[in-house]
Amino acid sequence: MSTALKNLSSYNMDEVPTGKGGIFGIVVSEWNSEITNSLLEGAIETLKAKDVEEKDIYIQYVPGSFELPLGASKLLDKKKFDAVLCLGCVIQGETRHFDFICDAVANGIMTVSLKKDIPVIFGVLTTNTQEQAIERSGGKFGNKGVEAAITALKMASL
Repeated sequence: MSTALKNLSSYNMDEVPTGKGGIFGIVVSEWNSEITNSLLEGAIETLKAKDVEEKDIYIQYVPGSFELPLGASKLLDKKKFDAVLCLGCVIQGETRHFDFICDAVANGIMTVSLKKDIPVIFGVLTTNTQEQAIERSGGKFGNKGVEAAITALKMASL
């Protein structure tokens, strides 16, 4: 279904597993912080709504989306987590830099997840414009942070 037709963050919360007793890490990019802070808020609210205690949510900031995989890896070296969410935002510019960053981040997050055998969730917006990022970080298309938290809860329950 086309994004234009759906709020991607709409879920039947009764079907989402509880996070009670779970420990979750969140790695957040400081770049595009007006967007990533909204993603973070959505993720935290969703985890707490599914019974994750605030003391069991660990937040680590990194400079940009490119640093998310290493941030997740370092976080996983410090503590046993049920899942780690990576939240970032890359907005298309005038050069191919966007393509390289998006590819590296996606592959890096997957590599960390497979290497550490822990769900590491891709909660990174890759948009063409600032407006699209706003629409996907609490706007009319939902909040990718909410989606990342729900994915983390589902994967942690495997």
